Amino acid sequence: MTSQLKPINDNDYISIQRLNNRYADAVVHRIGSQWASCWADDAVWDLGGGRLVEGKDSIVKLWYGAMGGISTVVQNVHNGEAWQVQGKPDEATGRWTISERFKRADGATGILLAHYDDAYRKVNGEWLYTRRFLQPHYHGPADLSGEFLNGKEKLIERGVSADV
Repeated sequence: MTSQLKPINDNDYISIQRLNNRYADAVVHRIGSQWASCWADDAVWDLGGGRLVEGKDSIVKLWYGAMGGISTVVQNVHNGEAWQVQGKPDEATGRWTISERFKRADGATGILLAHYDDAYRKVNGEWLYTRRFLQPHYHGPADLSGEFLNGKEKLIERGVSADV
């Protein structure tokens, strides 16, 4: 995917990096208005497993419902990259790795190790998500005793051309 794509310029990269950081900060601090400000009106949020939500209003409604079932969460954004959509200076794609440590309202704890495949659009000079597709690599107990989903065989099952 990355070999034929052109990275975006440094200023746009920093703006998209800030978008990802603002998103995670809103998750940690449970600030719905800040989290909602990250999305374009016509955005799509794909959480995998058939959980596809279309439109900012529906996305925000789902987020509030999900956060109601979580007592505390810390989301961190790690490495990431963004690429220019050819011929469309106000559109980009990207991939950002995240981790979450959480405690559900019922007391269960766990971690999520994943990445998001993103699409962005610059609206009024600000980059926003037009699509986020969650790609979990691990979701389970903090002792990592659950199943990892990013081994070579699992990646190939998901259509990722893993070659190592």
